[in-house]
Amino acid sequence: MDLKLKPFDFSQAVARAGLARDGTPLAPSGTGAVEGAGFQSAMAQALKSVSDQQREAEGLQRELQMGNSSVSLEQTMVSMQKAQIGFQAALSVRNRFVQAYTDIMNMQV
Repeated sequence: MDLKLKPFDFSQAVARAGLARDGTPLAPSGTGAVEGAGFQSAMAQALKSVSDQQREAEGLQRELQMGNSSVSLEQTMVSMQKAQIGFQAALSVRNRFVQAYTDIMNMQV
């Protein structure tokens, strides 16, 4: 098998990241701010999704306990597992951020 690697083009990689060659962000064309493209909004959307999954699972549990025939045990269990996996993922991301923050704060300048 013949494997050929392309040379790394720094200019192209920087342009794709939306940065100038010196690493500063390029000014977006238009109004000056990109709506909904920031890290904060992505994180808020992810946390809202986890919260919505947990609320849905709680609602299905309540309906199953009250004897609603349109809610199955399987549907409720799957919803509960989705909510649990989402929460564990969010918790893992939070722990990584705290560790990264701690590492940065402990760096000597």
